[in-house]
Amino acid sequence: MHPLRKQRLQLVILIVVAATIVVGLVLYMLRENGNFFYTPSQIISGEAPQDVYLRAGGMVVDGSLQRADDSLWVQFQVTDGIETLTVEHTGILPDLFAEGEAAIASGKVDKNLVLQATQILAKHDENYMPKEVIDALKAQGTYVDPNAAPASN
Repeated sequence: MHPLRKQRLQLVILIVVAATIVVGLVLYMLRENGNFFYTPSQIISGEAPQDVYLRAGGMVVDGSLQRADDSLWVQFQVTDGIETLTVEHTGILPDLFAEGEAAIASGKVDKNLVLQATQILAKHDENYMPKEVIDALKAQGTYVDPNAAPASN
C-alpha cells in the first residue's frame, strides 16, 4: 500500500473512531439527564423506570397532604383520574401549591412506588395547568377545559 494512502486510511479511521466516541458520550449524557414525564397510571403499572430521575404530575388529591411537625417533610398524592401516586418531598412547597390543583413533582420512584421528589412545581394562576398534565388527562378522557363555556340546555 502506498504510504500516502496508508496515511489517509489511518486519518479516516481516526475520524470515525473519534466521531463514534463523541456520539456515544452525547447519547449517554442525554440519557442520564433526560427529564421524562409519566402519569400516575404509568408509574403504578410499571411503565416508568425506578431509580431514574423523572417527572410525574396530576391533580393533588384533596385531604392527602400530610406535613411533619418538626421538619419540612411533606407527603401528598397526585392522581390522573385513574391511579393515585404518593409523593414525598423534603423542602419548601411553592406558594401556589394546594390540594385539588395541578402539580408536577420531579424525582425518583422507589421500590414502594413512592416518588421521592426533589422539586415540586405548581400552577401559576387559576387557569394554568402544565401541558403534560393536560395531555395525560386528555388521554385518560378526564380533562375538562376550564375556559370552555358551560353547556346550555
